[in-house]
Amino acid sequence: MKIMPKSILDKQLKAIANAQRLMILDWLKDPTAHFRPQIDGDLVTDGVCALLIGEKIGLAQPTTAQHLKLLVDAGFLIPKRIKKWTFYRRDEAAIAAFKAAVAHQV
Repeated sequence: MKIMPKSILDKQLKAIANAQRLMILDWLKDPTAHFRPQIDGDLVTDGVCALLIGEKIGLAQPTTAQHLKLLVDAGFLIPKRIKKWTFYRRDEAAIAAFKAAVAHQV
């Protein structure tokens, strides 16, 4: 089993140490069930617009952006630019690797 570098694992643990970021990850498991249709981009293949995520979580845009940045930096989300918007979807391979690393460490 490959052990993750400490700095990456630290970022990942920090990213999931917040209930709002965990909710975002949970909602993005099934975006069509949790978000309204969007004009640009497919909810599943392209991801969910940051605007819709902020709308659902009820936070101001800067706070939402900070949460999303932490999740991207941890490798849990993949951002995609479409026009002037950024869309986010889960990186299932990275999340699985994180789960395996934590299970191995504990």
